[in-house]
Amino acid sequence: MDLLFQYFKKYNQLSKEAEEAIAAISSIQQIKKNKDLQPIGHTCKTIYFINKGMARIYYFKDGVDITESFAFENNTLTRVESLFTGKPSRKAIQILEDSELVAISSVKLFELYDRFPEIERLFRRIFEAAYVDTVNRIEGMQFHSAEERYNALLSEAPGVLLRVPLKYISSYLGITQVSLSRIRGMR
Repeated sequence: MDLLFQYFKKYNQLSKEAEEAIAAISSIQQIKKNKDLQPIGHTCKTIYFINKGMARIYYFKDGVDITESFAFENNTLTRVESLFTGKPSRKAIQILEDSELVAISSVKLFELYDRFPEIERLFRRIFEAAYVDTVNRIEGMQFHSAEERYNALLSEAPGVLLRVPLKYISSYLGITQVSLSRIRGMR
């Protein structure tokens, strides 16, 4: 839980009592590589923090597997649209390496908001940052070339090429594997 609470400090300092309340509604999960943590059609009721490993969020469009995002160590992972609406998600979460996650029950977390305004503030800031990341990702697809998106990915996640299959990287970038090979060859 130490990594989780260090991560929280980037957004909001919590009292010891608030940390203990979050710890009480959390559990550690070990998930094997290539397993779906949450399949398509699942209603998200958990917020995950990655202690070790990595994951991706993906969906299918016209039968093609599309990677929406990657999540690495020291980051949260959730299907926010499902979490907030209570509706099943059209996206899945797949574990890409043997991973250790902290799973936080969202139902119990939201109950803590009234008792601990600092927890509500913390998660508001985390969700706001995730929203900004999503907007930046959309704008990157709209306004940047494939090469610029590739370079941005490498600067954000330097080891991504060693850890993620190229088919997932090309789909994340919105390009074919052939185009990705061409971009990589120019470097």
